[in-house]
Parts: sequence; C-alpha cells; structure tokens
Amino acid sequence: MRRFSYRAPETVAEAVAALAEGGPGTRLLAGGTSLYDLMKLGVETPSAVVDIGRLPELAGFDTSGPDELVFGACARMADVAEDAVLRADYPALAESLALAASPQVRNMATVGGNLLQRTRCGYFRGGEAFPCDKRRPGSGCAARGGLDRGHAVLGADGACTAAYPGDWAVALLAFDARLDLYGPHGARTIALADLHRDPADAPHREHTLGAGELIVRIRVPTTPAGRASVFHKVRDRESFAFALASAAVVLGFDGRGRVADCRIALGGVATRPWRSEAAERAVVGELLTEERAVRAGEAAFADARPGTHNAFRIRLGARVVARALRTAAERGTS
Repeated sequence: MRRFSYRAPETVAEAVAALAEGGPGTRLLAGGTSLYDLMKLGVETPSAVVDIGRLPELAGFDTSGPDELVFGACARMADVAEDAVLRADYPALAESLALAASPQVRNMATVGGNLLQRTRCGYFRGGEAFPCDKRRPGSGCAARGGLDRGHAVLGADGACTAAYPGDWAVALLAFDARLDLYGPHGARTIALADLHRDPADAPHREHTLGAGELIVRIRVPTTPAGRASVFHKVRDRESFAFALASAAVVLGFDGRGRVADCRIALGGVATRPWRSEAAERAVVGELLTEERAVRAGEAAFADARPGTHNAFRIRLGARVVARALRTAAERGTS
C-alpha cells in the first residue's frame, strides 16, 4: 500500500489551491471509478488526492434553459442519462451515457471525470513488463506489432496507437459542447474539441488542461436538430465493454427533406474523440438515401491506417456511421 494524503475541499477555489500545494503528484478524485482502478494497478501512484466529488457547485445540471444545457462536472452519469429532456430532445447525449460501462459504474462516475478517463490499452495498464510511451515517455510502444485489436485506426500516426475509450465526449463533440475551466490563473472556456490532444510525440500529455486546472461545467448549445440525433455503439458484449466503433450523429433538414446540417463524431476507433468532416460533407445538401449513408461511412474512414489485428474496425466503423445516419434521419422525419 502506497501512502498518500487526502483532502476534501469545500469549494472549487479550495480544490485548486490544494492541487497547487500538492504539486505534480496530486490527483483529483471525483467518482473514483478510474483513479481507484489505476491506483490498484500501480499505474497511478499519487502522493496526494483531492476529493471534489461532493462539491455542491459541481454536482447539479440544468436542461431547462432556452440557449444551453448545463452540466456540473460532478453530476453523476446515471442521473444525467435519465433526464427527460435529454432523452426526448437530445437522445444522442442520453444514449452515450446509458451505453457506457455498467449501472454500478454510472451511479458513481461523473460527467466531467468521464471526459478525462485514461486509455484502456492493456499494455498501458499492464505495468513495467511492457514498454509504453504514455506511461513512461521514451520507453516505446508494445502495441506496435503486438496485440492491437482494440487500438486506433485514426490518428495513430504518432508514438501511441491507444484508442480514446469514452462515449460521452464523442456525443458532446457532435453538439459543439464547451467546457468552463478554473485554475490558478482564474476561469476560462474552451471548446470540447480542444480538450484532448493528439499523441504526436508526447502521448503522456492527453489533454490541454493547465497545471492545477479542473473542469467546472459542460455547456451544450440548444438546437432543434437534437431530436434527430443518435449515439450508435458496437462492442464485444452488451454491457461493460468499450466501443469497437461508435458514432454520434446530429442532423438538420431543410424544407425539401435534404440534409442542411450534419455533425458526425466517431468513438472507439481514434486516439481522441474524432469529428469526421469528410463524412459530413458526403451528405450535406443531399437526400439521405441508403447509398449516401454508406458513402458517408466510407468517407469517414478513408484515411484510416490499420495495425496488425484491427483492420476489421475500418469496415465496421463505416457501417456504424451509415446505421447512425439512417437512425438519426428516421428520428428527424418521424
């Protein structure tokens, strides 16, 4: 058992101060469903833990506003997934949470912490027996030429091929969500699209948060197109499994039944939540026929680069996109 100090601040400002006092070995604890796991594996060895999971200012969420949906970073995934407004008017958001992990995990996990969950790569979690540039920069990558069935086919050109594991971020990306942050230098807001980093030459740097900075809330612009949305996920089993391929789709139609606006985000197949503008262009201005949906799926993976064992995810991912487009269209025209 490794010893660490524990603090439970009463405000966000106190939490930021505690992070600064604790130094680089300090970790935030929200729901604990990721941190505890990594600590048991020895991947995370914090010298201090700052518990923000009970802060009232982070716990709530509001979907009643006319301009935006607002989610406190420590709102529980299960509670948000069951929100009546989301389920009726923004089904892709509700589905991305309801299809994640297991009921037990969703009851504990938070929507902010979910955005920052670390990779499920077995080599990353396997410890020192396996080289991993994400765990120890410069040590190499055991997945290259190894068992890479669960690894990325998009964005894997750098030093790491691990796939981003989350679902919620993928759906938020399709809705142009924004994040309110707070840190030692005060408050700032960024696009969700700017949170996750490409592995490039620094795979251990997974996000763009500054030192001592935390997510306070998530904001999603309201849109009537939300009803024509879907989160479609394919996995090895129906519960507690990460996506082999997923897609979040949001569609808007003009008065002639043609697609006026399309947003497509991919999950499970890329090193970060992945927006596919090529797939979007394939359907905007067109009637969404079966053929058009298939072409969009193929366009989404035109630049994919498979490894040794994951080439099947390219064809699977294309089919997932096509299926998601058809479902979103059915919801938008029903």
